[in-house]
Amino acid sequence: MPEAPELEVVKDFLADNLVGVSVESATVMKPSVLRSLCGDVAEDLPGRAFESVCRRGKFILLGLTGGRMLSINPMLTGALQYCSPKQRVYKRTCLRFALSNGKELRYIDDKQMGLVHYVGEGQIGVISRLHEQGPDVLDDFTFDEFQQRLKRFHGEIKGVLTRGRVISGIGNAWVDEILFAAQIYPFRKRKALSEDELRRLFEHSRKVVETAIPLVRERIGDDVHLKARDFLQVHNRGGEPCPRCGNSISQITANKRITSYCRRCQPGMLLRN
Repeated sequence: MPEAPELEVVKDFLADNLVGVSVESATVMKPSVLRSLCGDVAEDLPGRAFESVCRRGKFILLGLTGGRMLSINPMLTGALQYCSPKQRVYKRTCLRFALSNGKELRYIDDKQMGLVHYVGEGQIGVISRLHEQGPDVLDDFTFDEFQQRLKRFHGEIKGVLTRGRVISGIGNAWVDEILFAAQIYPFRKRKALSEDELRRLFEHSRKVVETAIPLVRERIGDDVHLKARDFLQVHNRGGEPCPRCGNSISQITANKRITSYCRRCQPGMLLRN
């Protein structure tokens, strides 16, 4: 799943390459990922130019002339590809937009789990999950605001954070990295965390993401559809030595999600019902 570090790089790249560029044609190859509130995308979108690119949590929002917007939520398996029209079209390609600069913007999705909304002015409120998110992990908000948002939730801290209601933009992989940096056991209940632990969690949430962004940018370059996570400290590194203490990294898979952590640096006990 692309998260804030990856999507921030994608957002910056698209802002540099799309703003002022027009869509010449739109091809829908897999309609299951598309939700259009403005009629046929192939008819309504061509001729419109990109005016803005922004990221809100795990969404990329592309503003177009005439009050239109493309909202992309890649979910677990989606990505945006910016390439030459001559480049091989992957079987997982769902949408193709031919651009006036001679390039193509494509939405690719292995399992068609993501969603692309095409909406007009006043319709952004219907985009599912967009407005359920908390403030973005890179937004300016205070520790007190962070604490207040956390008070509504009582479960395991990793699950609380991956929901995106307290802070948005981070998911399964980067929460592992943040909890490791903050030295907090991922299965601790939110209520069991001290104020000092919560402050570490608050500070490292932003710090880990900010540190990762230039590393992601360096690795993927113009291939913004690729995933670059070879530099992660613990996530998906089960059995490898902890970079902090050398102890073997523990890894648990539950509900098809991997949780990786160091038992020595992040002490705690896994309780089972």
